[in-house]
Amino acid sequence: LEQYAGKPVSLVLTQNSTSMLSVRQREGVTHVRLHRMFLNSGPGVIEEVTQFVKSKRGKMPLFRRFIRENRAQLDARPGKKITTRTAGRYYDLAELYDGINKEYFEAAIESTITWGTRSPRCSVRKRTLGSFSARSNIIRINPVLDRKPVPRYYIAFVVYHEMLHAALGITTKNDRRSMHSREFRRRERLFKDYERCRAWERGE
Repeated sequence: LEQYAGKPVSLVLTQNSTSMLSVRQREGVTHVRLHRMFLNSGPGVIEEVTQFVKSKRGKMPLFRRFIRENRAQLDARPGKKITTRTAGRYYDLAELYDGINKEYFEAAIESTITWGTRSPRCSVRKRTLGSFSARSNIIRINPVLDRKPVPRYYIAFVVYHEMLHAALGITTKNDRRSMHSREFRRRERLFKDYERCRAWERGE
């Protein structure tokens, strides 16, 4: 894309079936968000995408045909039933998720959130605290956070971090994939208690 457009391009692959392709400019970089199913499309479709990235014009008949032919893939539901649990002893993930979604994402995130599997307790600062699966669109939060000593603002930050993954997807630039891109880090710092959370992690 960068070679064809003749300018820096940041590509994010998403699961967003509402907006299959979006292009915007910021600080000299063309930011492209594209549904990941187009990884399986043919060269004609990709050519239309690159032309749109370059000029933001074009009827894109092959692009639209590919969407129609793969609509079943977009509408597919997972065959395996997943049990979710949002109510914890001290914190309710659904409440945190809904508040963060409205405050930071204009209620646009449509992921499922749940507490993860319980494991032997140890220091919060030494564990993987959350994860996001693009395939299942599920955010899992480590139950080690559901403890009285853990501040509410900190668990809210962990939820926000994983929701950012859902919003931004995986960035590909210069053939390198990154889950924590420069844009991700920029938006991560927009969390109102960011510095407070980092200080708590350091034990301050």
